[in-house]
Amino acid sequence: MLATIALVIGSAGHAHAQPSPAEIEAEIDKKWNEIEPVIEEHNAVRIKLEAERAKADALAAQLAPLEEEVSKTRERVGVYADYMYKGGRAIGINAFLSTGDPTVIAERLSSMEQVTSHFNARIGEVLAAKAKLDESKRPLDAMIAQLDALEKEQNERIAKIKDEIKKLDQMRLAAYGNGGGEGELRPVPCPVTYPGGAHGTAVKFACDQIGKPYVFAQDGPSSYDCSGLTKAAWLKAGVSLPHNAKAQRAAIPRISRSELMPGDLVFYYSDLHHVAMYAGKYEGVDWIVHASRSGVPLKMRKMDNGYIHSYGRPG
Repeated sequence: MLATIALVIGSAGHAHAQPSPAEIEAEIDKKWNEIEPVIEEHNAVRIKLEAERAKADALAAQLAPLEEEVSKTRERVGVYADYMYKGGRAIGINAFLSTGDPTVIAERLSSMEQVTSHFNARIGEVLAAKAKLDESKRPLDAMIAQLDALEKEQNERIAKIKDEIKKLDQMRLAAYGNGGGEGELRPVPCPVTYPGGAHGTAVKFACDQIGKPYVFAQDGPSSYDCSGLTKAAWLKAGVSLPHNAKAQRAAIPRISRSELMPGDLVFYYSDLHHVAMYAGKYEGVDWIVHASRSGVPLKMRKMDNGYIHSYGRPG
């Protein structure tokens, strides 16, 4: 359909019927459903990378004092070895022997052996501890390298996504002009009913963002993507959620449709690439507020206009 639309829009002087707004909107929705899973995957990779880097930083902090102690211990070993190489033990024994007292000589030799034994044991403990931490850090370093590579790939995909979004916006403008063709952003009260408490705080925040632009990977305050809006709304209520629809689904309890109250989350599609906030039932129709896609401001929509996967309740 894209090629057909482009041909119709780009051809002048030919008697081709202009595509209807419904056809344009259907194609935009189709393309956006291809783009949004990549955006949510990008958010998931970013969350994982931040977590793994935090682990690496924590291990590095553990290693720092041990590395310093190993360095100092090695310096002392060097001094001790140099001393022994230059005849330190022989000099020490001669000094002991010069006392002429066999009891004193025995005690001093015993003390020297104890100090040496303790010193060697301490070196072994330090080196073993560092080796253990190095070993635990090795897979983490490999994971971070892998995630870095994945992040680079994701950034390249995001660049392509931006190109796709630009094309979608151009299609939208060609079909509707600057008016947007979306109709009223708040066709019913938002929220329909005010539940109070944390739910009330979250849903009121989400409703207050209506009209702001969709920008992928953003969680406010001036723009949002789908999971960025629900994350920011519930953070306002004191509940922390990850910036990813699928991760949000995993982080909160599942509820049934009959249990829905304004502020609950509605998850869409089998791969969970979209999330919205339930705004309530008005004249028998359930409504959501959500960040849908690029070029469309945050708005309300009938909840059942899309394949619903499940419902969840933060808090």
